[in-house]
Amino acid sequence: MKLESMRRLGPGLITGAADDDPSGIATYSQAGAQFGFAMLWTVVFTLPLMVTIQMVSARIGHVTGRGLTSNIKRSFPRAVLLAIVGMLVLANTLNLAADIAAMAEALRLLLGGSAHLYAVGFGLLCLLLQVFLSYAAYVRWLKWLTLTLLSYVAVVFTLHIDWWKVAQQIVWPQLPGSKETLLTIVAVFGTTISPYLFFWQAAQEMENVHVGPGQPHTPQQVRSHLRRIKWDALVGMAFSNLIAFFIILSAGATLHAAGVRDVQTSAQAAEALRPLAGELTFLLFSLGIIGTGMLAVPVLAGSAAYAVAEAAGWEGSLSLRLDKGEGRGFYGVVAIATLGGVALCFTPIDPVQALFGVAVLNGVIAVPIMGVMMLLASRPGVMGEHVISRRLRILGWLATLAMGATVVAMLAML
Repeated sequence: MKLESMRRLGPGLITGAADDDPSGIATYSQAGAQFGFAMLWTVVFTLPLMVTIQMVSARIGHVTGRGLTSNIKRSFPRAVLLAIVGMLVLANTLNLAADIAAMAEALRLLLGGSAHLYAVGFGLLCLLLQVFLSYAAYVRWLKWLTLTLLSYVAVVFTLHIDWWKVAQQIVWPQLPGSKETLLTIVAVFGTTISPYLFFWQAAQEMENVHVGPGQPHTPQQVRSHLRRIKWDALVGMAFSNLIAFFIILSAGATLHAAGVRDVQTSAQAAEALRPLAGELTFLLFSLGIIGTGMLAVPVLAGSAAYAVAEAAGWEGSLSLRLDKGEGRGFYGVVAIATLGGVALCFTPIDPVQALFGVAVLNGVIAVPIMGVMMLLASRPGVMGEHVISRRLRILGWLATLAMGATVVAMLAML
């Protein structure tokens, strides 16, 4: 890929990096701790599915100049709109709470002090950055935060890995046929192909259009942007799944090998690594939790705000200036989602313990949302002459069916 193409990477890279949030780290760590290298195939298998569905959401956002919710509102009954937005907001709020709690606990492990105080600090910092930074500065800041994920690559190179065994498990994994196995597969799929990523990517492409939905684009401009979207999605999702691969790998090589099979949180995974792999591995893992949380929390709150604002008919954009009276409803949702996540950290309900359940929930609700997206992207009334190609349509429906089949198999065993 040319250097110019690399410079134009943005929504796909940020979306992919935000996918490896603290709740995702916990799910991947649990998969590695419980099954060793046998779950590595999941992130290899989901890569083409993830690239396809993110390309579809990005194309919808760019071609229509609207977010996913706005397109759903125009094309489907109100009941479908409310169900999808409701499921998204519920999952995002639980995810926010879990991520903020995990960041706070990771900082407590590093510095000592109060995890509750750190949770408030992280929540307020993420909120202020979204509200008061300009969109251009905000996106640049998010791009730099993606580099924190490289700490998980560094972790693996502090360990001794049997790469031949890794290759064997990817090609021919030895997995028990149990309910726990299917739950873990759905959780990995759900945290990898998460609904909030669809909404965020479409919204960021909408932001990048810089023109109103009804204003025309020349065919040459559209083709150029669609090529950029293809590379952006491919690089961003490959980066995301590579990091997920290394997290499962590090947990399998240390926790599973040492007989530590139950990891409920990302911070617990970091703490368990300390006596097994040393202080450097513990430090890298903990810093990665904090860095990825700072990236993911704004994406979770922002995607919920885009969805609610479009459903309600409000103006919704990170380019709006609150000091000029713009976007009060949009930023109100960002504030409620972020501070609601912080508040859950103080309740008797431990949101971090629900991380695995949230990942499973994401896997379940992703199926109908993916189906709706595929219908939107295939309709000339929505996409005009830029409906998705036959190849992308086939791959997108295969991704939807694969997710659906996994969820059905899991539910059948419950």
